[in-house]
Amino acid sequence: MIRHHNIDSQTTRQSGFSLIEILITVAMTTVGLLGLASMQAAGLRNNQAAYHRSQATVLAYDIADRMRANTSAINNYLSSFMTLAQAKVAGASAGCKNTSGCTPAQMAQNDLFEWNAALTIAMPNTTGTIVVLGDIYTIDLSWDENRDGSVDSADPNFQLSFQP
Repeated sequence: MIRHHNIDSQTTRQSGFSLIEILITVAMTTVGLLGLASMQAAGLRNNQAAYHRSQATVLAYDIADRMRANTSAINNYLSSFMTLAQAKVAGASAGCKNTSGCTPAQMAQNDLFEWNAALTIAMPNTTGTIVVLGDIYTIDLSWDENRDGSVDSADPNFQLSFQP
């Protein structure tokens, strides 16, 4: 007995993948991986920005505490008296490393020198100012967050106001 097989649409099966299906799968995987890489890059940028804000907070409180500890020469910390660039040039006072041999003015100069060194290490292209209005002292820190080479209005800043 000879059997004849009828080929109809219900019994026909497709086996394997077509080239189009493979290309679509590769394209979708690529888009997904690019999205994942983009999210990772954004997370790293935001993490770095948070780190800089934390450093600005710590460093602003650091100089405020130094100013509170040296109230007899507190106006020597003002930017109108000595800018950060001037403190860098003036350098550290060797006598300020111990409890004797350092005047309050020399301590202020030393504190500004050390603060400037810490700012330089912690954050990119940082500018800092210390001003007084009445009896309120304000520390203002700005840094080059977008790394365009200049500190401008597009970059963040941190302000701390206090009374000694």
